Amino acid sequence: MTEIRRRRFTIADVFTLIRLPLAVAFPLVDERWRLVVLAVAAGSDLLDGFLARRIGSSRFGPFIDPVADKLFMAVAFGTVLFSGQLAWWELVGVLARDIAATVAFAVTSIRGHASAIPARAGGKAVTVLQVATLGAFVLGSPLLRPLAWATAAVALYAIWDYTRAAATSSRPL
Repeated sequence: MTEIRRRRFTIADVFTLIRLPLAVAFPLVDERWRLVVLAVAAGSDLLDGFLARRIGSSRFGPFIDPVADKLFMAVAFGTVLFSGQLAWWELVGVLARDIAATVAFAVTSIRGHASAIPARAGGKAVTVLQVATLGAFVLGSPLLRPLAWATAAVALYAIWDYTRAAATSSRPL
């Protein structure tokens, strides 16, 4: 079996890396600019995945993409926490899928069996709902709390689904 050689860095990685300074910017800018930062972060997440599938991923991409995603979400929802508009435990629910994925990755890495599970519909739905929840926060929408709870519910489903899929569809990093 021939192994496909992956490049060290691709244009998809550039779009992934955009989320790192956006994570820094999110808590520092006013609401109008937060909406722009959120839109650019969400757009870069869509675009990096599209480009990685279209032109191929790098060796760096499968590592940095989830790091950039989780860092942006952690900082953005940290901003929500400090605003006092949601309780810490609501934010744990919103970020449950990310927390579970990080813990699972750390445990499997320590054991020497780190692997990646291809994206699944539940995980993508969580990301969409997280972005919608952040949008509701930035816009001061009364939908903030209902969206947070919906995100938490879908996150629990996604954790269950990824756990089920891990036995059959994981691939070494």
